[in-house]
Amino acid sequence: MPSMKRALVNRRIFLLDSALALAAAAVSGTKEALAIPMAAAPGHLAKPTADQLAWQRMEFGMFVHLGPATWQNREYDNLSTPLSEIDPDIDTDNWAQCALNLGARYIVFVAKHAGGFCWWQTKTTSYSVAHIPWENGHGDVLRDLRKSCGKFGLKLGVYLSPSDKYHGAGLGGVCKTPAEQKAYNALYREQLTEVLSRYSTMVEVWFDGSIVIPVADILARYAPHAAIFQGPEATIRWVGNENGFAPYPNWNALPEAEASTGVSTARFSTPHGNVWMPVEADVSIRRPDWYWSKTNLTDLMTVEQLLEVYYRSVGRGAQLLLNVPPNTTGRMAKEDFARAKEFGEEIRRRFSKPVAETSGVGRRVTIHFAKPQRVDHAILQEDCRFGQRVLRYQVEGLSDGQWNSLAEGSSIGVKRIQPLQPASVEALRLTVNQSLGRPEILRFAAFDTHAAPPKGWDAPSQLWAPAPAGYWIGSTFQVDLSRQVTRAAQYLVHFIPQKGRVRAIRNVEALFDEEADPKMVQTIPGSPGSLLIDVTGVNYKVVLKGSIEGASRGTVLVQKL
Repeated sequence: MPSMKRALVNRRIFLLDSALALAAAAVSGTKEALAIPMAAAPGHLAKPTADQLAWQRMEFGMFVHLGPATWQNREYDNLSTPLSEIDPDIDTDNWAQCALNLGARYIVFVAKHAGGFCWWQTKTTSYSVAHIPWENGHGDVLRDLRKSCGKFGLKLGVYLSPSDKYHGAGLGGVCKTPAEQKAYNALYREQLTEVLSRYSTMVEVWFDGSIVIPVADILARYAPHAAIFQGPEATIRWVGNENGFAPYPNWNALPEAEASTGVSTARFSTPHGNVWMPVEADVSIRRPDWYWSKTNLTDLMTVEQLLEVYYRSVGRGAQLLLNVPPNTTGRMAKEDFARAKEFGEEIRRRFSKPVAETSGVGRRVTIHFAKPQRVDHAILQEDCRFGQRVLRYQVEGLSDGQWNSLAEGSSIGVKRIQPLQPASVEALRLTVNQSLGRPEILRFAAFDTHAAPPKGWDAPSQLWAPAPAGYWIGSTFQVDLSRQVTRAAQYLVHFIPQKGRVRAIRNVEALFDEEADPKMVQTIPGSPGSLLIDVTGVNYKVVLKGSIEGASRGTVLVQKL
């Protein structure tokens, strides 16, 4: 899958999505919406760079996963397929047309996934496109895709996995010995340099599962304006799930201590944060699988499901990256291509032509109609050059001389799609009831879509029931979470004592295939018996170990967020 994601502030005054209440909810098995973590208000609002804002205004990109796993009908390449059997007839114009049909404005191509197979002409490995029959070994998907993106008016991004099974590199590019690490660092740096220097300006660079290889100099030289997903140079962050759903409210800012980890997610958002790091929501059209296979056609999302994703990502001010995987022919499956087109057409039908729109500064912005007008949606956008300011708002309609509430909400940010109680109104008014400074409304647009929002468009974050993972006896623990960790997501690990209470959990290590990654696990302030762990892929054995103070025995529960 895709999906993998230091400075200290004086005081980390924030609540981790109400994690204090979360542990109690976990034990009782309840499902509750998670609250917003709040940080101490800084002296100024976080603001985006010009590059971040330009990336956010694109709103929607298309992911493309193709690799040996496609021929294996599985999600991760197990290196079992002879290269002689990988013989597609890749048509990147077909991909670009699919993206255009969707309404996407850029493509992020998985040039190398965790197996290590490379889709461009590289001198670094024999596990590459140069060693398959396609185009007699002279094929180069990045070269062709760059041309197609130019032809169709799209931008290009790249996913270059630091993990590499072929070369023995684990999560984040971690190798088992210093000598192996040194050799792999050199190899990966050469690969990244090839990709970023040869194939035009990249709009986005994905380091899935973070990255331990030093690449800051390469990024500064060849991709200074790209959005960077995970790692020490990250400028954007993972939403924290692979469903395509962003939380609401959705804040673009977070505390510096969390931003600097390089693997922060939407769970650390706060309107008072001092670092701007927007959220990207990723999902596959064949949810939950990222690669095409002979058996996952039944997972193809319906238009209604795709609309729910759109409303809960783009409609909540997050970036959407929707994966459409080619099949073994090197083209999008006809069913996926058709579904992508249907979805894009419905988005354009609903939102391409507002009945009226305006902009304004201050607490109220009003649209007046020449005669009563039916409305059922509004699109709200802040001018985020000045930061994300709106904390609470209301949309009202004027009818028979009286203002009636049609909807209310919290965050707006770059974009908020706000369904309204359908009504015929003489005017539509946006009132900001709470804000951090003067509201700057870039767009307030009214729509008459004659369509209801998708079911679940306003669904809160879901808290799944906990599952037992093991137990501990004594002052230390080591528990294998692999059976419970079935999807890339964030998980809560609760230590439930048989008697007494857990006072503290210390010296915690998260091991992925026996390699430690300290950034992926955190203690929870105010909840000494719980941990938060990021699992950015399911191709690893995940073990949690550490020491525990207080209770000497009990059960370990795992809960997916």
